[in-house]
Amino acid sequence: MIRAVHHTAISTGDLERAVAFYRDQLGFAEVTAFGWEQGSESIDRLTGLRGSAARVALLRLENAFVELFEYSAPPPAPGDPARPVCDHGITHLCLEVTDLDAEYERLKAAGMRFHCAPIDAGAVGVRAVYGRDPDGNVVELLEVSDPTSGFSLRAG
Repeated sequence: MIRAVHHTAISTGDLERAVAFYRDQLGFAEVTAFGWEQGSESIDRLTGLRGSAARVALLRLENAFVELFEYSAPPPAPGDPARPVCDHGITHLCLEVTDLDAEYERLKAAGMRFHCAPIDAGAVGVRAVYGRDPDGNVVELLEVSDPTSGFSLRAG
């Protein structure tokens, strides 16, 4: 039985920068950090890579984890920091917020790039905005004013 979504994993070329963004700007707490050197056959089997090596940080915010990877081997291809959200792959990480306008202004002042200002998201009482983390991954900020709308993590 599947119980819940546990985490979203993101590969980065700069682990310290990514941890700082998710911790300092988005409020995640670092739970643990670990890694592995080349030669771990079990990790290579798990990841489907050969000769892999990486450093990892696991961060948590309430009921969600984000796992950040910085691979040193095999050499990773750089991501496109402007990858359109319609391209195949994970399109975004969504964080529910209580004051969308305040979070938008705070993060914009901290240097986060946004596609636009917050908008009504099409459902009654739901507003959203898409921004980019330092590697160009899309982070959605979602405000749900009606907890019975079906969009909120809060009981309703």
